[in-house]
Amino acid sequence: MCQIELKNLTKSFETSEGKIDALKNVNLSINKGDIYGIIGMSGAGKSTLVRCINLLERPTDGDIVIDGKSLMSLDKKSLRNTRKSIGMIFQHFNLLMQKNVLDNVCFPLILQGESKKKSREKARELLKLVGLEDKEKAYPANLSGGQRQRVAIARALSTNPEILLCDEATSALDPQTTSSILQLLKSINDKFKITIVIITHEMSVVREVCSHVAIMRNGEVEETGSVDKVFSHPRSRTGKELILKDFKDEVVKPPKNIPYKLRIVFTENTSYEPIISDLILNFKEAVNILKANVKLVSSVPKGEMILGFNTSIEKIREMEKFLQDKGLEIEEVRDDVE
Repeated sequence: MCQIELKNLTKSFETSEGKIDALKNVNLSINKGDIYGIIGMSGAGKSTLVRCINLLERPTDGDIVIDGKSLMSLDKKSLRNTRKSIGMIFQHFNLLMQKNVLDNVCFPLILQGESKKKSREKARELLKLVGLEDKEKAYPANLSGGQRQRVAIARALSTNPEILLCDEATSALDPQTTSSILQLLKSINDKFKITIVIITHEMSVVREVCSHVAIMRNGEVEETGSVDKVFSHPRSRTGKELILKDFKDEVVKPPKNIPYKLRIVFTENTSYEPIISDLILNFKEAVNILKANVKLVSSVPKGEMILGFNTSIEKIREMEKFLQDKGLEIEEVRDDVE
């Protein structure tokens, strides 16, 4: 069931250098209970987009519909009530540095008129949920980045939101801490069925926990789909760039003097077959394995390779068909998107 629907969303800013169109007719549908990734390079408009979902930024045009209600048509009181169901966590945590951990988590509840006693009871439950029950008297300055983000998550959950917006929530963290925060978000999604929208510039974040993804560039959505399908066969230029960039931990970069390079993705059914050996034996052609890796995509292992060929285009097309007939996803790797 669709919970968040963005209709022809446009956002423009007037600057000293003229008008900037941060969002251009964005249309998205996010289903209830999804972990939905919105990914793009810097300046793609993704942070503006997520701030429009709860009207922290008011769109220039278009509409945001949540649970069938148009946010753009709500009066101030109704909008405040709707916002209670939308939590948000930020890249730099946005904690109150002069308050301890417990009081940070209590803060939204106190603002809503909850008693101090009940607020503290709820806050302690949430601190236990995020693994910080022993840190309630600590101050943010004495916590690690990962611990601060866990406090921010607990605070965001204090009002029992149905939607949780995460604006680059892991980009200030190291890879190991990032993974632990993502697994925490996944467990929260599993336990409470909260819809989670994750804004990121890293495909690894999307791969690890998201079910669906939208890829943005220059204020527009270039591609949407399940993470599995987008990872296996990205249609947009930006999608291809982000997936190839996800190879960043590999030592070797595909050399540009190889005339033709092909990315292949193994499915569960093809992972254990000697497909590359069969390819070489069948066509009597050399095949260079330029890169190889196994990644978790929505908790399912996916093998991928970049192969290099130095033969005629006719032979390459025959080899491509051979690989497709074996059930592999394939696409050409161009030097201008590496």
